[in-house]
Amino acid sequence: MAMERDIERKLIARAIAGDREASAQLLRHHQPSLRAYLHRLSGRADVAEDICQEAFVRVLSNLHRFDDRFRFSTWLFTIAKRLYVNARQKHSPVFNTEALSWRQGGGDGPGVQTSDDEVAGHVKDALQDALMELGEVQREVVVLFHQLDWPISTIAEHMDMPEGTVKSHLHRSRQKLRKILMAHATHNSRLKEVWS
Repeated sequence: MAMERDIERKLIARAIAGDREASAQLLRHHQPSLRAYLHRLSGRADVAEDICQEAFVRVLSNLHRFDDRFRFSTWLFTIAKRLYVNARQKHSPVFNTEALSWRQGGGDGPGVQTSDDEVAGHVKDALQDALMELGEVQREVVVLFHQLDWPISTIAEHMDMPEGTVKSHLHRSRQKLRKILMAHATHNSRLKEVWS
């Protein structure tokens, strides 16, 4: 849920004046959505966490430069996106070694996780895999619109593109995701037939 502009402006003014609690409130409010955004872009929780922390350090140390005619979240996400792009270029290629290791449940041994949790985990994994098959721009548009509930106009401002282009990316992304997920579901059902 978006913070009211007046409240956000007051918190920013207090944070610029050195009020640590105001800075902490800004962090607490924006951190979950920023972390989720970066995780969906990168496909890696560790990368998302690192970039999220670095983005907040940059934002808080440059808060005096913020132009309050714009949304704070747009400024924050733009800084985070630049940090992500820089990190990706610096460390490319990055291989996800977590995908090669066994996932552990919350219990002591195998079989502790319920089938509902397992299904939800598979759906989440399939969606993340499908998102990673999209181009970077399309993936970002989908995440901002569907996960973070940003309006088209805000996405257009953030990504510096016309609203019509954002809508086109969103439409094409949905179609591609649908195809990827349908292929994934077909593939999984064939695997189940082989193992049954």
